[in-house]
Amino acid sequence: MDSPATGCHVAAMRTLPFKQVDVFTDKPFLGNPVAVVIGGDALDTATMQRIACWTNLSETTFLLKSTVADYRLRIFTPRMELPFAGHPTLGSAHAALESGFVSSKSKKLRQECGAGIFDLSVEDGKIFVKGPEPKITPVEAIPGIDVLAPPLRVDVGAVWVIGEVADESVLAGLKPDMARHTEYGIRHSLAGVTVFARSTDGETAMHVRSFAPAHGIAEDPVCGTGNISVAAYLSFRNELNRFGKSYIARQGMQVGRDGRVFMRVEPDGIRLGGYAVTCVDGTIAVG
Repeated sequence: MDSPATGCHVAAMRTLPFKQVDVFTDKPFLGNPVAVVIGGDALDTATMQRIACWTNLSETTFLLKSTVADYRLRIFTPRMELPFAGHPTLGSAHAALESGFVSSKSKKLRQECGAGIFDLSVEDGKIFVKGPEPKITPVEAIPGIDVLAPPLRVDVGAVWVIGEVADESVLAGLKPDMARHTEYGIRHSLAGVTVFARSTDGETAMHVRSFAPAHGIAEDPVCGTGNISVAAYLSFRNELNRFGKSYIARQGMQVGRDGRVFMRVEPDGIRLGGYAVTCVDGTIAVG
């Protein structure tokens, strides 16, 4: 109907449950947020992409019904859809359990997404997912970042170039040229570049940073697929013994966060885990 005051058509609005979940932390505002729209089966792809652009987070997800798993997940950056991503997977599982979209008694979950079906588990308050089988290939040097060994391109649904730098102070001081990294990411079809260094904080094994300007994200606060890719890089180079097959990575300090990523390299694959906490709980209006 037309608004009496303006004569403009007012579109009918509906609402969907919405959560913003902080992942890789049990304390709000220290991890990596993901926006989760619950029950968006009626939304088309263009609307999902528009919402993801509007939230302006590294990822926005849509929890949907599935005939082959507990739920189906679609994952969007502000610019494009992803077949799989780590922290959105964990945060969306947290939202699915908390909202009752799946049974809160579930300790084992199955997620359908663009990259296939993934097994998740709830263990001592943390959520773990078995990541995709990594595909590893050589790649040219990372622009402006000196690494200890030739970097590797690691495809785990999202594609990262991985390199190790000399120490955590070098890592903390990195100021990549975002224009060059954008061009590098586009040329190699990357999510971005993830670099790491051994930690000396006594609690964690390594510090990590992830840069994804080609996706509109200068620095990802705490990156799940980046950390899976680091574990794959170390396994490929037979260097896991320096960190252990089960270790904790720390990420986000340079952007005001302090996330903890729990990694396990097991005979059947790499598992990514972490805590999650809801920071925003309400509804989102959609046309």
